[in-house]
Amino acid sequence: MTRYNHARVQEYWQYVWDAEGVYEVPDDAADPTYVLGMFPYTSGTLHMGHVRNYAITDAYARYRSLRGDEVLQPMGWDAFGLPAENAAYERDTDPESWTRSCIDQMREELETMGFGYDWSREVTTCDPEYYRWNQYLFKQFYEEDLVEYTGARVNWCPDCETVLADAQVERPDGAEAENSAVDHAHAAGVCWRCETPVERRELDQWFFTITDYAEELDAGLDDLAEWPDSVRDIQRNWIGRQEGAHVSFDVTDPDGDTDTEVDVFTTRLDTVHGATFVALSPGHDLARAVTETDDDVAEYVDDMTSAGADAGGTSGVETDLTATHPITGEELPVYVAAYVLDDVGTGAVMGVPAHNERDHAFADAQDLPVEQVVEPVDGSGTDLPGAPYTDDGMLTDSGEYDGLASSAARERLLGADGVESATEYRLRDWLISRQRYWGTPIPMIHCEDCGRVPVPDEDLPVELPPYVRTAGNPLEESEEWKSVECPECGGPAERETDTMDTFVDSSWYFLRFCSPDLDSAPFESERANDWLPVDVYVGGEEHAILHLLYIRFFTRALADLGLLDTREPVERLINQGTVLYDGEKMSSSKGNAIAPHEYGAETTRLFLLSAAHPAQDFEWTVKSVGDVYDFQQRLYAMVADRDDVATREESAPQDAYLGREIDRTITAVAEEYERFRFHRVVSETQRFARLLRRYAEYGPVDEATYERGLRALTRFVAPMAPYLGEEMWNLLDTDGMVVEAEWPAVAEAIDDYELERRLVDRTLDDVRDITEVVDIDDPGTIEIVVAEDWKYRAYEHVRGADPGDAVVGSALDDDAIGEDGDRAAEYLGELAGQAGALEPVLDAERELAVLEAAGWLFADEFGAAIEVRRADADDDLAGKAEPAKPAIHID
Repeated sequence: MTRYNHARVQEYWQYVWDAEGVYEVPDDAADPTYVLGMFPYTSGTLHMGHVRNYAITDAYARYRSLRGDEVLQPMGWDAFGLPAENAAYERDTDPESWTRSCIDQMREELETMGFGYDWSREVTTCDPEYYRWNQYLFKQFYEEDLVEYTGARVNWCPDCETVLADAQVERPDGAEAENSAVDHAHAAGVCWRCETPVERRELDQWFFTITDYAEELDAGLDDLAEWPDSVRDIQRNWIGRQEGAHVSFDVTDPDGDTDTEVDVFTTRLDTVHGATFVALSPGHDLARAVTETDDDVAEYVDDMTSAGADAGGTSGVETDLTATHPITGEELPVYVAAYVLDDVGTGAVMGVPAHNERDHAFADAQDLPVEQVVEPVDGSGTDLPGAPYTDDGMLTDSGEYDGLASSAARERLLGADGVESATEYRLRDWLISRQRYWGTPIPMIHCEDCGRVPVPDEDLPVELPPYVRTAGNPLEESEEWKSVECPECGGPAERETDTMDTFVDSSWYFLRFCSPDLDSAPFESERANDWLPVDVYVGGEEHAILHLLYIRFFTRALADLGLLDTREPVERLINQGTVLYDGEKMSSSKGNAIAPHEYGAETTRLFLLSAAHPAQDFEWTVKSVGDVYDFQQRLYAMVADRDDVATREESAPQDAYLGREIDRTITAVAEEYERFRFHRVVSETQRFARLLRRYAEYGPVDEATYERGLRALTRFVAPMAPYLGEEMWNLLDTDGMVVEAEWPAVAEAIDDYELERRLVDRTLDDVRDITEVVDIDDPGTIEIVVAEDWKYRAYEHVRGADPGDAVVGSALDDDAIGEDGDRAAEYLGELAGQAGALEPVLDAERELAVLEAAGWLFADEFGAAIEVRRADADDDLAGKAEPAKPAIHID
């Protein structure tokens, strides 16, 4: 068998593709199909996760090109970030040198893998030409009040020595308890990069006010029909929309010197009569005010401000304040408690220990009363006071509301004094400040006289100074860079030394690909409006609340700035699963990583695509990789050795069958490509290749039909294995390259091709079963008898009937069915017993034609004479033949 050596040809085809510019999309393209894989972080080398993502993206992009689309598939580099800074520190170099070397290595590896990128649109986020526009957009957001500079308790990683956004704190499994953002916020968390336990610090920081878009981001999820439900659910939970009520408590101190209102948010207004205390977060304005006169509260607030997110537990301190219940008038104690967060809800809660788990735990620790006001409707009782009852029920000890169901009580209570309906979101503003060097400098200047002043546009980009090796933030040590004149007053001032979260870089990079060299704006708006949204975006589900939420926010903000028309950046999202080895995620840190080039570019690509659905995890096995390698060799040999196949001029029945199967496979493969089921594409291609080989081995072939099959086969595999596809296309003496070819056309459209295949496959299986059971080694004749016409009519009558219809009687009224009398009634009775489970079938004429055309397959496998015919009433086999299940007799 002629052997295929991809290493020998890949450099040639890379050169030809580049020389011909086959992947470059002109700027005047009307509406290219935009296919994008999430660009990689510049970690140094490609890993299998990268290759799986880009193999999926590239296969679909190449398929759409075969279908005649202009396809935009660019590539760039997520090049800023703390890992590069740490790597440079460890290697005694600077982050830029390290990052540039990583990019060179990874670009070479991507090219070797044969991915069809438009490299003329390459962007690198650490280039000043790119991050200049981060700074420009920051200023635009600032002018539109989408940026806030404020003191806040923030997540601090002591190892990375920087703050983290909420979404960058990893929580333990199960932290997101039902009906409570507070539960999640208080769960212990670790840094998403280094897994160091996170602390809480009070710092002045820069935020993007993503909460301004909370309602729209939540509502927009309903329109993302082509996003995985799991991603939409993750985002919906993170945004955390909750319908409830604000309840206002009047708060005073013993001397009457403090007179203020404290608002609490609750989703369980029906439990309001069970409130036995009010608790404030350590960061609440009122708690801070009390620290000025109460040393115990001051000490507690100070301890909790610097503690980790879970350090406070059920601790708290009682103040000398009292809160007046707005409905009962009861005086309640006011506590400062660690379990209440200032950035969740209103930063205050009404403690209802009988009906809330956290309130109950706090009350138990502080020896506070537990008052039940909701009981089960069925009278089954509760575990109170030992454990809270948290379900809905019927109100008790709630005054005029006694006896109401929880839902009805919530509606009635909305009319009470001090109560009003409210909607709260769990989503917090996006903290973008990072106390690190390797990121986009925030374009702000601090002046003692003028305050915070934006850097003028003409002074952008604010470039990073030379790297200074230091344990903290190198920008703080760069005095010359830091010292500037105030743009407003000309006096001495200092640059902002925080850099932007790297997720800012990736929140709009897909727009820069539209016009990567534009010097007057971040992107050309008219072109972006033509090309967006991204048609297909491929990446991991782990980015659901980081990158994928941020790009939705950015796109909306840019639309409101008048820079975009679209408000959703991505139409279709594809998540890829994990590559496992010995049951664990393949990772260099686990010592189980396999380099993508170890088994060759196309073997690796084909295996990653054929192993499972893109969204599923799967196990890397050497045997399976070997099977894929052998598959490539067989495909190549079929084309390379085709001159050895004998041909004939006269037509034969198998020619028509092969022609029909070519049409069936073209249709099937196209459907699987559109559904991103590449494992099924490979299965279809393997099936078709086996049939082609069998056709060639059965006898002399019709040259035109066989060549058509080989050309179709080549285009089936080319999007997944492009070097192999080009070599096969070249050997077929076809003009041009397969990358620029058209998808094979069908001679006759077949919408229900699966029915034809299923019929042939089942009939072959039935013949095999008979020969095995009866032990027939050398059958002489095989009769395949198709059912009578009236049975098909009866079958469709029952299959199409509504549940409960008297199908037997109504079918017998049909003369074409009823003339068979008792036979028809008996058959209809059998069908009626299967109503609802009957599959679609071909009609009688088509079933006969399909089996006649497939007769050569039976003859080839069993070495027998084949007779395919229609049954009639006097036929002994007529009673056994049914639609889609012909009767079989073997001599």
